[in-house]
Amino acid sequence: MELIKFKELENKLKNLIDEYSSLKKKNLEIEALLKNKGMELEEANNKIRGLKEERDSVRTKVDSLLDLLQDISVPK
Repeated sequence: MELIKFKELENKLKNLIDEYSSLKKKNLEIEALLKNKGMELEEANNKIRGLKEERDSVRTKVDSLLDLLQDISVPK
């Protein structure tokens, strides 16, 4: 009778250890994915920042060209 209980306990412990190992492996995979997504997000933010700077530069140029056009008088 006692031997059966020890065998059950041993099986439960093995199952717990297997499940722990599986969860630990899955956790490492998820952490790696999270790190990659963080890097992708950082790259996207850098690209957006660059595009905003480019947009502002173009806007400034267009504004200066519009100012030059205002100085031109068109005969009617």
